[in-house]
Amino acid sequence: MTHQTIIVLDFGSQFTQLIARRLRELSIYCEILPFDAPLAEIARREPAGIILSGGPRSVSDAGAPRCDTGVYGLSVPVLGICYGMQLMTAALGGEVAPAPHREYGLATIEIQPGAPLFTSIPGHLRVWASHGDLVKAPPPGFAVTATSANAPVAAMASETRRLYALLFHPEVAHTDHGTEILRNFVYGVCGCRGDWTMSSFVEEATARIREQVGQGRVVCGLSGGVDSTVAAVLIHRAIGDRLTCIFVDNGVLRQDEAQQINKRFERLSLPLVFVDASALFLERLAGVTDPETKRKAIGATFIDVFEREAKALGAFDFLAQGTLYPDVIESVSVVGPSHVIKSHHNVGGLPDRMRFRLVEPLRQLFKDEVRLVGKELGLDDEFVWRQPFPGPGLAVRILGEVTATRLALVRHADHIVAEEVKRAGWYRRLWQSFAVLLPIQSVGVMGDARTYEHTIAIRAVESRDGMTADWARLPHELLTAISSRIVNEVKGINRVVFDISSKPPSTIEWE
Repeated sequence: MTHQTIIVLDFGSQFTQLIARRLRELSIYCEILPFDAPLAEIARREPAGIILSGGPRSVSDAGAPRCDTGVYGLSVPVLGICYGMQLMTAALGGEVAPAPHREYGLATIEIQPGAPLFTSIPGHLRVWASHGDLVKAPPPGFAVTATSANAPVAAMASETRRLYALLFHPEVAHTDHGTEILRNFVYGVCGCRGDWTMSSFVEEATARIREQVGQGRVVCGLSGGVDSTVAAVLIHRAIGDRLTCIFVDNGVLRQDEAQQINKRFERLSLPLVFVDASALFLERLAGVTDPETKRKAIGATFIDVFEREAKALGAFDFLAQGTLYPDVIESVSVVGPSHVIKSHHNVGGLPDRMRFRLVEPLRQLFKDEVRLVGKELGLDDEFVWRQPFPGPGLAVRILGEVTATRLALVRHADHIVAEEVKRAGWYRRLWQSFAVLLPIQSVGVMGDARTYEHTIAIRAVESRDGMTADWARLPHELLTAISSRIVNEVKGINRVVFDISSKPPSTIEWE
């Protein structure tokens, strides 16, 4: 089945993925392409509409990103958002000028009656603005459809050409009725019917896998996380026992996790090879303190173990991976090269000598969509809503050397965090919550005796996709319960601290 598609051209906005996510939530299939995607490539997809994202540049900057002006003549509706509006204005003969006062944050706009994007929306609206330029004069043939105190043209439209633009961000939660504005564009203006559902995805993905694999064999490296498991269940649904899953216990998993994963996959009837390589991983981590070296050591060891096990199982034609849509689009730098913050949490890929063709059934999906597919496939709630866990596991939640003793401390403390967060009803409200073992010892008093023991930091963040995150304002009663239990139950810990850093500037994981 070919889904109606909205194309989002990415000009570098931090909210570009959010536009796509909002459209997916409206049952509209959406793809993100770089701003300089060739016009022929855009047209080949036969989009029902095109959205020009925001971006950090000014259209007057030398080298500012610009799309092919032919997008305005493809006879499909186009919506420009913030930078996209300024670009549309400059390209079609309007005037863009520096704003007397940069607008960043909440603003109030006044809507003109009868504008299609604002159907059934109040005449005054609080919106989220983020721009240093404004539209001083719209292009010929455009009508002003909204104004604000600082922007004479907060929205504009050319009904005859089906071109629309907003100087604010409807995709962010801070904009009142933002989802309704996007709904008006895709349903009212573009005429979409809303044919993107997880039920249809499961059926189509199953058919695609059967066609791609044919009579071949597939090997899948299971991490125990949602992505790889949903991918494996989909592939097994398509080809049955011609799939073999390999789970490697790397010794840095959470408490009882290896056993739980083994039992879970038995219930799912997935063909599973369970490999306990924990001793090998700990041996290769001995003496390693640098975070990046830890990650690379764990990734290289995984490849060694996986390759050995795969060879022992016979010839395979395909490798299954739980690649998601953010992995695909983040591999394309929109404006200049991206900086590497750290190696990816999960194994980045197998070496070229392992000549597998890839099966990536989830590469169209965002994380929340993967969870919905998991529910569609009958996976338990407890598993589907499991918080993300880094590939290097507890090794990057121990600052300094990873030893069996230090692993036992952080593993026990982390288990207590999870238990108390669940008990308080916060688990699904948080993106992640966990314990970190710090390379710090401090003086304490326990049982009238002086102690000099280790410190645990608690990290709890709220996020939609992990790209940005804010520290969670956990109730004091919950923090008290966590701290009290850790100090009383984890021998070797006498101090608990709470991390109140957001991402950015911090990362979610400490290493």
